[in-house]
Amino acid sequence: RIKKDIQMFEENLHKLDNKKIINHEIIELAKQYYQDSKYYLEKKDYFTSFGCINYGHGLLDALLIIGGLKDED
Repeated sequence: RIKKDIQMFEENLHKLDNKKIINHEIIELAKQYYQDSKYYLEKKDYFTSFGCINYGHGLLDALLIIGGLKDED
């Protein structure tokens, strides 16, 4: 599940990279959570890894919604 979430994060990040999003600070914070998630996954700390990727997703989702780029699920 965590690996799938990491892949979805990468796809959403790509959507943002192709658009002019004003708040690069939030994108950088989301990327830090993404990196943390991968780190904790390697350490087999699945709970922390899952929490990190979800924080990152939340930040990206907010930017996608604000930018009108969020697909309806």
